[in-house]
Amino acid sequence: MADTHNLRVEELFSVKDYVCLITGGGSGIGLMAAQALAANGAKVYITGRRQEALEKAAKSHNPTEGGQIIPLGPCDVTKKDDLEKLYKELSQRETYLNLLIAAAGISGEKAEPDSDNATTLKEKLWNNETFEGWNQTYNTDVTSVYFTVVALLPLLQAGTESLGHLAASVIVISSMSGIMRHAQGHFSYNAAKGGTVHLTKLMSAEFQKIKVRVNSIAPGYFPSEMTAKESDDRQKSHLPEEKIQEKGHVPMGRAGLDEEMAQAVLFLAKNKYVNGEILAVDGGVLNVVAGR
Repeated sequence: MADTHNLRVEELFSVKDYVCLITGGGSGIGLMAAQALAANGAKVYITGRRQEALEKAAKSHNPTEGGQIIPLGPCDVTKKDDLEKLYKELSQRETYLNLLIAAAGISGEKAEPDSDNATTLKEKLWNNETFEGWNQTYNTDVTSVYFTVVALLPLLQAGTESLGHLAASVIVISSMSGIMRHAQGHFSYNAAKGGTVHLTKLMSAEFQKIKVRVNSIAPGYFPSEMTAKESDDRQKSHLPEEKIQEKGHVPMGRAGLDEEMAQAVLFLAKNKYVNGEILAVDGGVLNVVAGR
């Protein structure tokens, strides 16, 4: 039974002394998560394919006090050799890992299914999508998540032992696209994110035997290199309100804020009683677009 002073925000959501790793941590949602954790006392390693982006992100966003953001890599999460190297490098620096966030992903090929003529529809989808493109999207957005988590399981189990039962966890960044029935012009991405959603559920059930929780955040439109197509000199992206409003299915009428992603990350990182959940942070899109 908690005393009232134990229910202060700084007590409930502090990640002081946590050791965290974020794939895709050099920009977008991965970087938002790194900022949130470091701001609240965590040591956060970020990795990805582009060393320059990792170093720029760490230099631009390290907190003035408390935690820190540390580039580690580079690492291509679709390659087992890179993941093994990442595990070894991290193991040389740390004896445990409290939190892994799998945020690396790609959007894949795009073709709008916007014709009511079957021949025209076939031509558009057939000519603009490939087996190779589908495989690359699935490999990056689903398969790499699985092997990243598996590679780091020993450090995660040690993290649970450092903080108590089910304290160490994984947060998989999936997408509202993996829940909705609207293809949005990219069947491969939405299908892959649907796979990521279910993979989260599978891992949460199977890995609880080693006392590691697995949950997922399913974001809506947040500023990232995937949605905005670019980052600035601080590795941050911008999504104008009018671009979101043009879509016609976002009740909030704007992109998600860094602060709103931070709140979701800290909640799943700290609440040990949550396991196997898909947390949609989507501005109400799934209330408008069919899916649940």
